[in-house]
Amino acid sequence: MKIGIFGSRFQTEEQIREIFRILNEHEMEIYIHPEFYEYIHTNFQINCQSHQLIDVENFSADIALSVGGDGTFLRTASIISHLNIPILGINTGRLGFLAETNEHDLEQTLAEIFSGEYSVEKRMLLEVVSENGLIDDNRFALNEIAILKQDSAAMLTIHAEINGEYLNSYQSDGLIVATPTGSTAYSLSVGGPILAPGTESIILAPIAPHSLNVRPLVVSDTSHLRLTIESRNNNFLASIDGRSTVLNSEVIVNIKKADFSLNVIKRKNNSFYRTLREKLMWGADVRGGKNG
Repeated sequence: MKIGIFGSRFQTEEQIREIFRILNEHEMEIYIHPEFYEYIHTNFQINCQSHQLIDVENFSADIALSVGGDGTFLRTASIISHLNIPILGINTGRLGFLAETNEHDLEQTLAEIFSGEYSVEKRMLLEVVSENGLIDDNRFALNEIAILKQDSAAMLTIHAEINGEYLNSYQSDGLIVATPTGSTAYSLSVGGPILAPGTESIILAPIAPHSLNVRPLVVSDTSHLRLTIESRNNNFLASIDGRSTVLNSEVIVNIKKADFSLNVIKRKNNSFYRTLREKLMWGADVRGGKNG
């Protein structure tokens, strides 16, 4: 089996050596992303030896391992989402909605995967384009596309159209357009709903709206959104899964569902609802102390 490894720069030597030990014991064909290899080689003196570096322009693999937190998973997705390679997230970060396999069950998880005991979920992506071509590279988002004010003072006015029909002018600090996968990320923090991964929907969640009548909205994933932005300083931020670009207010932003999906590896005994219970501690009594 051919394995591609992607990772963050916040790993311990013990974690990394354990992953390579398991992969080598199963005689996997290992490829490493160049930036991650530079980190582990410089800090832990781990050499490629029989392993090879990933050429992102010409690469294929049976699975990709994303070693880090959800941010690392998103970066991995931005690199290989169009290559149809299923991704397993190994969580060495904090919450881990996307990278849900932790170091305690790593060996068992990888053993299951190497024996074919896993499932693959298709996750929708959003694509953002501008009518003047200013958004070209890395224009696909697994979690969300956020339109944000650049400074700390003036709010934005975001005029939104859906399928050519005027929807609303959001006077707010910004607007989040999220996928079901992203419903547990930035959108959740501003009061957006949680959607199951297979839900064929897109969330529009305003950030600190000027009017309390403006609420998050869920629309069909066939919707095409067109956003025009007014800003006092004539600039705004477009954040694509956390990758931010400063754009001029003359830029018109179009958002739609991408033509391809991302394949995410899931353990057979793991479900989205189990993840919610564990990560958000649903059903747990966190009050502490004694009753009475």
